[in-house]
Amino acid sequence: MMLRGLSLALLLSAAPLSAASAKTYALVVGVDAYPYEVSLDGAVKDAKDVEGALRRAGVDQMTAFFDAAARKDDIRAAWNGFVDGASQGDTIIFTYAGHGAQMPELVAGDEADRLDEFLQLPGFDRSRAAETDHEIIVDNELNAWFSEAETKGVQVLFVSDSCHSGGMSRSFSGKTRLAHAVKVKLPPPSDEAVSGAAVKEAQFRKVTVLAASLESQPSPEVIIGGEARGALSWSFARAVEGSADRDGDGKISRVELEDYVFANVKHQSEALQVPNFTPQLPRSEDEVVLPLTRSAAVAEPGVKKTYKSIRETGWDGKLALSVEASDVVPENIGGKGVPYRWDAASGIFYTPNGDVAGEHIDAGMIQSVVDKFILLDFLKVMASQNPGAVSLTPQKDIYAGGDKISFDAPASGYRNMVVFNLANTGQVQLLDVQSEGTASVEFKLAELQVVEPFGADHLIVISTNEPIDAIGAALASKSVDAATLLQLLSTRIDGTDTSVAIQPLYTREKL
Repeated sequence: MMLRGLSLALLLSAAPLSAASAKTYALVVGVDAYPYEVSLDGAVKDAKDVEGALRRAGVDQMTAFFDAAARKDDIRAAWNGFVDGASQGDTIIFTYAGHGAQMPELVAGDEADRLDEFLQLPGFDRSRAAETDHEIIVDNELNAWFSEAETKGVQVLFVSDSCHSGGMSRSFSGKTRLAHAVKVKLPPPSDEAVSGAAVKEAQFRKVTVLAASLESQPSPEVIIGGEARGALSWSFARAVEGSADRDGDGKISRVELEDYVFANVKHQSEALQVPNFTPQLPRSEDEVVLPLTRSAAVAEPGVKKTYKSIRETGWDGKLALSVEASDVVPENIGGKGVPYRWDAASGIFYTPNGDVAGEHIDAGMIQSVVDKFILLDFLKVMASQNPGAVSLTPQKDIYAGGDKISFDAPASGYRNMVVFNLANTGQVQLLDVQSEGTASVEFKLAELQVVEPFGADHLIVISTNEPIDAIGAALASKSVDAATLLQLLSTRIDGTDTSVAIQPLYTREKL
C-alpha cells in the first residue's frame, strides 16, 4: 500500500539530478479550505514554502494548485504532461499538503487492514461520497501514476503532508491533517483504483516514500515561527534550501536527508512525530535526492561548509507570551504569532501547541521559564542548520511518573560535546562534558525515572570542534541560568560548525 501512515511522503531519486541531460519537474498541491471538512491553517503555507524552495533549487518546470484550484482532473493532467515530457533519468517531484483519510478497501484482500488511504481534495463531500468521489486520489491510483513514470525510467519524489490514522495522548490543541474516515464501501472512482491495487510498493525501483509519522501517530499542524505548519513540510523545504547538504558537495544524499528530516521534525513537532522511510534503507550508497544548483552556494573542493549566525536568520531573542491572572510580565516578551501562555492562577505554562510545558510555575519562576524557551528557540535555529542525533527509549509522545527511560547520544565525530537538560522549571542541569577527543565516545543515560515536577524538559547535546571550557565551566556552576548560557553560546559557537541535538521530554503524573 503506497500511502500507509502517509504524512509527508517523499520519493527519492537514485540518480544525480545535476547531470547535464537530466530535468526535474515539480507538481505542488496545497489545500487549507475544505467546504465539507474542517479547514486547515498551514497546508497552503507549507505548499508555497516547498514550491519556493524547489524553484530556488533549480526545478525546470513547476505546476502548483492551491485550495479550490486543486481538482483531480487538473492534477492528473499536470502529472500526465510531466510523464509525457520526461525522459529516462529525469525526476518528477509531486508534493501534497492537506487532509488524508481512509475508506473500506476498493479491491477485496488488497490491504492488510482492509482500508485504502486517499488524499482528500476540496470537492469531496463524504455525505455525498458516491457523487463526489472523483475528488479523491486513492493510494491505488497513485501506484498506477508512479508506475507510468517508472516504466519510462523516471525517478519520482512524492511529498504528501497529510495523515490517515492514529492518536496522541498529549494535551495538544491544534489541528491534525486527518479527515473523518469514509464508512460506506464505494465503487472504485477510476480504472486505476483497481489496476493500481496489483502494483505493490516493493516492486518500485525508482520510487521511495518518507512518511512524516508512524501509523500510530497523526500528523499535527504545529506552531513554527508563530504560524501553523506541517513539521515535515517545513523540514523538507529547509533541506532543499541546502541545510541538509552536510558535506557541502552540492547534492543531498538519502542519508543526509534522512538525518536532517528525522532530527528537525522531532525538534519542530516537539517529538509528536517520527518520520518513516519506505524502503527503510537506501537502494545504493550514493543515492541522491536533489542537487542544489541554485539554492545554496556549493563550496569549492576542500572548503568547509559555512553556517549563518542566528541573528542573520531573523531570530530576535524574544518570546510571544500571553500572561493571565498576574501583573508580573517577564523581560524579552514581544515575539509575533501564536503565543506561549502562562496562567498564574493555576501555575500552568502552555506551549503554542497547547502542551502543558510546566506546572506550579509561580511569579518567582516565570522569568526562568521564559528564558529557557528563548534559549530553546535559539538552539532550534542552530539545529535547523546542523542537527545532531539523539533518542529516548521507549519512544512515546508523553511519559508518566515512574516510567523508566534511556537517553542515547551516538558518537558525533566532533572533538567536544556538552550534554545538559533544560528543565520544565527553567533550570539548566549539566549532565556531561567531553572534550579534546573524548566526544568520539557514545553518551548514554540508562534507567532514568520520570519524577516531579512534570511538564516539558529538553535534553540538549551540543557537539563542536570549538573550545568548550568556558561553556562547561558555566554549566558546572550552581548559579548558571538559561539567559547566561544563551549569551555564552551566542558568542562562542554561533555561526560555527556546531551540531545541536534536542530531545523533548514531556511528562505527566501517572494516571
